Amino acid sequence: MNKNSNTYIVIYSTVMVVVVATLLAVAALALKSRQDANILNEKKEAILKSLSAEDQSYDDFVTAYVVDGQGQKIESMSSDKALDLLFDLPTAFAEQTLPVFEAADGRMVVPVAGTGLWGPMWGYVALEKDMNTIAGVVLDHAGETPGLGAEVATPKHQAMYKGKTLFEGDEFVSVTLRKGGAKDLAHEVDAISGGTKTSDGVTAMLKNSLGAYLPLLKAAAPTEEACCAECEMKKVENNE
Repeated sequence: MNKNSNTYIVIYSTVMVVVVATLLAVAALALKSRQDANILNEKKEAILKSLSAEDQSYDDFVTAYVVDGQGQKIESMSSDKALDLLFDLPTAFAEQTLPVFEAADGRMVVPVAGTGLWGPMWGYVALEKDMNTIAGVVLDHAGETPGLGAEVATPKHQAMYKGKTLFEGDEFVSVTLRKGGAKDLAHEVDAISGGTKTSDGVTAMLKNSLGAYLPLLKAAAPTEEACCAECEMKKVENNE
């Protein structure tokens, strides 16, 4: 065949495209398990980071399980399943199979998922033992604008959530990103300058995702008697 002919060029190009595509597909399949393992480790690290427990071992410090929309543990779903659900949180929320990550010290981490200006956002909210006060958050995004909406993933922004509360009395109010600066210091943080859409997305993400866990949070919250007993124990320890 004439190597300078159009037919030869078309056949050669087609063969090369098929060969390269096949090699890429084989490589992707071969590396998928390793890629998934790396992503899973990142998620475990983010959970520990939300608890400010990076020095801890995830397997030793965190117990994972799944609850339904009523806050009841789904016994048929393992701790590994709770981690698997993190790969598709929107579906998990829609099906009311909600992953929970409980720390050895009694704190709890719940995942959140939503949409920003340019795509998906997600994160982890760690709650103190009162199931009301935020102990820490880790937020991330797929493609928010660098220097603007992407600021949600910075330590400076995430530090503002610590100490905020989800409830006003018995009413769930969540946490709001307020344009112009937080006014309600218990339930608001400063919105991202120049990132209004992203800020609105984070506000909606927190309200919707945390709202899905309300039955669990209310059931897990300590009773007034337990709180009083803990306060008395702390007083005794301080006096000693």
